[in-house]
Amino acid sequence: QVQLVESGGGVVQAGGSLRLSCSASGGDFTSVGIGWFRQAPGKDREFLAAASWGGGASAYADSVKGRFTMYRDDAKNMVYLQMTSLRPEDSAVYYCAASRRLLATTEGTYAFWGQGTRVTVSS
Repeated sequence: QVQLVESGGGVVQAGGSLRLSCSASGGDFTSVGIGWFRQAPGKDREFLAAASWGGGASAYADSVKGRFTMYRDDAKNMVYLQMTSLRPEDSAVYYCAASRRLLATTEGTYAFWGQGTRVTVSS
């Protein structure tokens, strides 16, 4: 069973930064795509970013381009989402997910999900 565990969430002031981590285990992730999503209360799950474990091109949602950066530590099977210039509307539960499709942007292509980590941005 593939397991994904997010961490790094918390409360941060508007304009601040947080780094989220996604730890993957239970499979071979060398050719697997990893995506980040978030879901705020009363809203649909939203795609944020996607990349392969080995690097290469990344895809970002328009809402986070220029503010969020996704990167990887392949040796540790870790994926990170560096978030800067945070806004109150960024408050949500953030999830990482794994797919055999690379750079997928829809949640239906992701077979494995973490439990999420909550981010709260105060004004």
